[in-house]
Amino acid sequence: MKLSEFKFDLPTGLVALYPAENRDESRLMVVHKSTGEIEHRTFKDVVEYFNEGDVLVNNNTKVFPARLYGNKEKTGAKIEVFLLRELNQEMHLWDVLVDPARKIRVGNKLYFGEGDLVAEVIDNTTSRGRTIRFLYDGTDEEFYKTIDSLGETPLPKYIKREAEPEDRERFQTIYAKHKGAVAAPTAGLHFTKQLMKRLEIKGVDLSSITLHIGLGTFRPVDVEDLTKHKMDSENFRVDEQTVGIVNKALDNKKRVCAVGTTSMRALESSVSASGRLKPKEGWTDKFIFPPYDFKICNAMITNFHMPESTLLMMAAAFGGYDLVMKAYETAIKEKYRFLTYGDAMLIV
Repeated sequence: MKLSEFKFDLPTGLVALYPAENRDESRLMVVHKSTGEIEHRTFKDVVEYFNEGDVLVNNNTKVFPARLYGNKEKTGAKIEVFLLRELNQEMHLWDVLVDPARKIRVGNKLYFGEGDLVAEVIDNTTSRGRTIRFLYDGTDEEFYKTIDSLGETPLPKYIKREAEPEDRERFQTIYAKHKGAVAAPTAGLHFTKQLMKRLEIKGVDLSSITLHIGLGTFRPVDVEDLTKHKMDSENFRVDEQTVGIVNKALDNKKRVCAVGTTSMRALESSVSASGRLKPKEGWTDKFIFPPYDFKICNAMITNFHMPESTLLMMAAAFGGYDLVMKAYETAIKEKYRFLTYGDAMLIV
């Protein structure tokens, strides 16, 4: 397939700047693969589509406040440093993006807060990428606490507003556990404790994988031939417990639903030769676009994504290109809210 086949006009007014007042009261579009039927529901109605023995697999990664604002030594110029990932815990070495990049060179010292945190630029990795070392003497726990207090919630750039205190909570799933993501697994943002309890009472299994989302999620595809696109690698883990629950559901012909594209990527990166799930941890750069034969899931919850994004491509691979593009047309007509804080789609 070609990149241009995933082009559509997204009206700016449909990009959600804030989440719904209550997580589970976002809208939910239900897309039925077998009949092509499209239903309009509220997210908490999702319970009606699952039965005893079905499984929902979510991503329990935790977003850390990755955006730091500071100053360069000597000139005092304002800079933004976006923490991508920790390269070496002992030495406090990090892979980061910097802005304005032309002003930040190897050897520069950067100051954050009232000098609570100082970093030195060690290496240039890409035009905007740098490796920096934080010069910090305290314990690891104190270091992360400092990052936590000085860092800002890393809202995507398309949310055209400053991060606010409420974003700390709302840009995080309620089941977030393992810190390491710079973006939220957005399909999971709609779940509340009450909703999860209702699913549990119905006998639906709630399992987790961990995939730490990097900025590659937002990286535009810049090749028309999709086979030439290379995804950024992201660290993930699928454990024994989830493997047991998912394989049992598959053996019993039950519904296995990926909550979000990141859960789907992790699951599809952990398939055994016999077409079952196997435990795995490491890095995945799996790029899923139509046509694709999904081995594990037969249902998927996802938000409404950007035109020409790898996330839209995965949804189209799962739901069928024509049906998903029709669903997007309907979503625009019905004024569904798009992207991170927007509404959800269930494909069954």
